[in-house]
Amino acid sequence: MARYLSNRDIDWPLMLITLLICAIGVLQIFSSTRDSIWQDAWWKQIIYIFAGLFLMWLILAIDYHTLLHHVALMYGISVVALLGTYAIGTQVFGSRRWIPLAGGFHLQVSEFVKLVIILLVARYLTDLKTDQLEVREMLKLAGLVIVPTVLVLKQPDLGTSLTYLAILVVGAFLAGLRWKYVAVIAVVTVLVLPVTYHFLKPYQKARLVSFMDPDRDPQGTGYQLIQSQIAVGAGGMFGRGVTKGTQTQLRFLPVPQTDFIFSAFAEEHGFVGVVVVLSLYFVLIMRIVQNAQTAADRSGMYICMGVAALLLFHMLVNVGMVVGRMPVTGIPLPFMSAGGSSLWANFLALGLVNNVRLRRFVN
Repeated sequence: MARYLSNRDIDWPLMLITLLICAIGVLQIFSSTRDSIWQDAWWKQIIYIFAGLFLMWLILAIDYHTLLHHVALMYGISVVALLGTYAIGTQVFGSRRWIPLAGGFHLQVSEFVKLVIILLVARYLTDLKTDQLEVREMLKLAGLVIVPTVLVLKQPDLGTSLTYLAILVVGAFLAGLRWKYVAVIAVVTVLVLPVTYHFLKPYQKARLVSFMDPDRDPQGTGYQLIQSQIAVGAGGMFGRGVTKGTQTQLRFLPVPQTDFIFSAFAEEHGFVGVVVVLSLYFVLIMRIVQNAQTAADRSGMYICMGVAALLLFHMLVNVGMVVGRMPVTGIPLPFMSAGGSSLWANFLALGLVNNVRLRRFVN
């Protein structure tokens, strides 16, 4: 007999940490957008958080095995939706990523495709029923993941497309991809990178150049990175205080409520605040890994680790970007950056983790 699913089985520490990060994000959004054209972003973020919690509860009601069973259908819908973005999507800053909705809201389809990629990788690797992933199976799975990756890359959205590959890579390692294949893939990647550079958009090439030498064009392509580094350094040990960051409040720091929210936070809360937030992210990801270890089956483990890989990749790239250790790719900081689609996708991802946790002992 199946064990009764109880709300007590939900990973409440995981949820508490998540909501704490969200609260810090709302505070920073309020501070970063005060007296600006985005000054209503903080209360919109609160609405997005409650909506995200509602979506998380909805996905808990569906057994993750049922989701895995219908992953082929979801994959097909995802590809069609990404193609549809080209037809009816709204173009912002040269990218066509968002579908307009009622009330002035916009939906970024590519954010939700991340969840489908997680389920796709979990279903594919579980069905193999082997402890070693051979190159043929790896290429088949890579082919499935590359289709939406290319569609997102053409929007263009390099950052989001890379998250799909991060999920694929982590899944392949967990499935036992042999090291000799890893070496071959690494060599091929190094050889292909110079070729792929020519397919990037002009602004993407400019970001890569400015990453290597931001002072080459301090008023142009290097401006974002330079101002971000100044903001991070200005925070010192304890920060300048809420609404008192000069780079943020004087609008030198671009989009401080989205891609560069970590820079604004570092300026106003300093090294101590940064350590606290990074510690919260560390515990968050470790809780997800723990749920992967206690999953009832391999598919549950792959789902949890896919979510962990997704959030870790977002965090590392965003933080690395604002301190000048990675190119600017426009990847938001999970649960802190303003915006609905990314936040909802992350809450749905946590819903998948709790979905696996709730059914640990269900027969």
